[in-house]
Amino acid sequence: MRCPFCGHEETQVKDSRPTEDGATIRRRRQCLNCGGRFTTFERIQLRELTVVKKSGSRAPFDRDKLARSVEIAIRKRPVDPERVDRLVTGIQRRLESMGEAEIPSSVVGEMVMEGLANLDPVAYVRFASVYRNFREAKDFEQFVEQLDGIATIPRRIRDDD
Repeated sequence: MRCPFCGHEETQVKDSRPTEDGATIRRRRQCLNCGGRFTTFERIQLRELTVVKKSGSRAPFDRDKLARSVEIAIRKRPVDPERVDRLVTGIQRRLESMGEAEIPSSVVGEMVMEGLANLDPVAYVRFASVYRNFREAKDFEQFVEQLDGIATIPRRIRDDD
C-alpha cells in the first residue's frame, strides 16, 4: 500500500478490524519511511464489472462514483450514512451477482432509483431529475404525478390558489 503522504510503497498494518456490517475490513497503517499513519478499507470484489454507457463507451464500474451520486442526491437530507453505504453495497452485490461482466448504465441507474425510492423520496426525485434529464418544471410535475400519495399534494395547493 502506497503512503498518501510520501508515496513510499512499504507500509505496516498496525490494526485490522471488520466494520459493523462485516462487509469491509478497516486497517490502520503506518508508513515505514515517514512514519505517517492512515486508514484503509478493504471490500470484497466478486468480479470485475464494466459499465456500458448509452453512447456505447465502456468504463470500469466505480463504487466511489456510485456512492458520490447517491450522496449528492441525499445532501442535506436526514439519512444515516450507514444506510447509504448499505444501499451502495447492495447495488454493487446485485450487479456482481447478475453474472454479466458488462452492465448497461441504465441498469445501474434503475437500481439507484429503486434504492433511493425506498430510502428518501426527496433524494429519489433529485436523482431522477438528473438521471431522466428533466428540462422544465412540467417534467418534475409529470414525474411527481406518477408517485403514489405525493401527486395529490401539488394539486391541492394549486386548487387553493
